[in-house]
Amino acid sequence: MGAWLLWKLRPPALIYVLAVQALALALVVPIVVTSRPPNPRDLVMFMMLAITAGTVIVGSSVSITIHRQVRRNPWTIHITYLAAGVLTLPPNMLVLLLLGPALHGALDVRPELHRWLFTTAATTLAVFAARCVTGWAVPVWSPVHFVLGGAVLLVVRALVVAIGLRLRNPGATREEVLGEPIDVLLGVVAASLGGLLAVALVAEPASALLVGPSLALLDMSSQLPQWRRSAERDGKTGLANAAHWERLSRLELTRARGRSHPTAVLLLDLDHFKRVNDEIGHIAGDAVLAAVALMLRSSVRREDVVGRFGGEEFVVLLPGANSEIACTVANRIRTSTSSLSVPARDLRGSYREVNDLTVSIGVATTARFGYDLGDLLVAADAALLAAKASGRNAVTMA
Repeated sequence: MGAWLLWKLRPPALIYVLAVQALALALVVPIVVTSRPPNPRDLVMFMMLAITAGTVIVGSSVSITIHRQVRRNPWTIHITYLAAGVLTLPPNMLVLLLLGPALHGALDVRPELHRWLFTTAATTLAVFAARCVTGWAVPVWSPVHFVLGGAVLLVVRALVVAIGLRLRNPGATREEVLGEPIDVLLGVVAASLGGLLAVALVAEPASALLVGPSLALLDMSSQLPQWRRSAERDGKTGLANAAHWERLSRLELTRARGRSHPTAVLLLDLDHFKRVNDEIGHIAGDAVLAAVALMLRSSVRREDVVGRFGGEEFVVLLPGANSEIACTVANRIRTSTSSLSVPARDLRGSYREVNDLTVSIGVATTARFGYDLGDLLVAADAALLAAKASGRNAVTMA
């Protein structure tokens, strides 16, 4: 849920986060009190699960610290051992097993305590829901219950977190809220591995230790989407960076050429942006760039390709857009930019609103310049320079 502070959340998001945490806590207390005491075999299975998961979590954290990498959320590890616990342990032992995500939060030093409290609460609700469908007192061991338990664990956790993300940022994309298909696949693999781990625990508890290497490998695999997104996205705006935008745009242009569909390119440059950096500060400039990026994504269609070329320059590819549609979109972006008011801190640390923003836009279409991306960018750049020369805050067609 990113770098957001609890009390600065939008009111609906704040109420939701607190409600999820309160519900999880309200369920934990009676479950601990009313569940049967664990027997010796339960304790052994719990210890094997805790040792296996704890070793992998601590080991990955130490490795990340040594190599000075960005600390990651080992969510696939949590899904694996929790899925195994749902099928093998009494409910009160499941509560202890939920200390695993809290251990990760303690190892990962964060200023936003509520972030991992919320995700831990979401995981808690998902675990209890999965236990309900597999059998509360004694889990039913059948292929249907194995699949159903894993599915409920994944879906409930994802849904609770997704609602929080949507309330926090109503303009977030589907991928930002629900994740990408690879995230879903990794979750399925983690739940499946949890089912196999449960079988191993029942057969021979000590055999759970052999799952450690597979768990570590799954943890590394779960970071691949994050690494890929980091390589493809601009860090300040979340938009496609220049290299990734060009790859996506060339693919779209190839498709458009094969179908003889029109396509347009918009090249945008914020007017007098240097003044924001020089007079208010670079932190305020970054806030403006992020606000413009959010506005761009809300001003175009899902299939349009939006990117940041660097500095204050943005670019948009509009598949299926002729010159008339492209100009309409460009003018909508120009008008939306003029209406932006961005809260930021100035060089003195005082809060102020950054407004009076304008943008100049150059437009180029395949109808005139063909389907070569380089030709379209050159034409759009020339049109952008003409828009600047005409007084800025303008849209010019190449």
